Amino acid sequence: MGLLKRLFGAPDRGTAPQLYAAIVATGRAPHWYAQGDVPDTIDGRFDMIAAVLAFMLLRLEGEPEANAPSTALAECFIDDMDGQLRELGVGDIVVGKHMGKMMGMIGGRLGAYREGLAGDGLRDALVRNLYRGNAPSDAGLAHVETELRALRDRLAATPTPTILAGELPQ
Repeated sequence: MGLLKRLFGAPDRGTAPQLYAAIVATGRAPHWYAQGDVPDTIDGRFDMIAAVLAFMLLRLEGEPEANAPSTALAECFIDDMDGQLRELGVGDIVVGKHMGKMMGMIGGRLGAYREGLAGDGLRDALVRNLYRGNAPSDAGLAHVETELRALRDRLAATPTPTILAGELPQ
């Protein structure tokens, strides 16, 4: 893949790389792991970044001007995860299988978080998707739920053009 990028150049993804970097920074914030009991592991960090990405994609869905940028954002995630897998020593033959599984996980999270926000809350979806079935302390779970809802509210209050300019509200 690196050879193809060098030969043909990287695709222009506009401001999606800046927005994705902000998503990663948000997902790596220490409070998720210290107060939220998210495991500070490779899987825990993936799950937290995936949660923040899912909330961003949920914010952008239904916004016609966000269709292409949402796709570019997903492509940034794919590129990042591909690179992370390769750094961990996953070989070319199985990278595709892992990537397919990760994209399925993102799709599942989108549905679970969408339903949780519309229904009885995020707790079940968080335990299943963020904590992979290992329920954290009540305080940790409450912290993550509160912070993700606050992120959702900040995203909702931020105009779409501001988000598409690559800015994630703090």
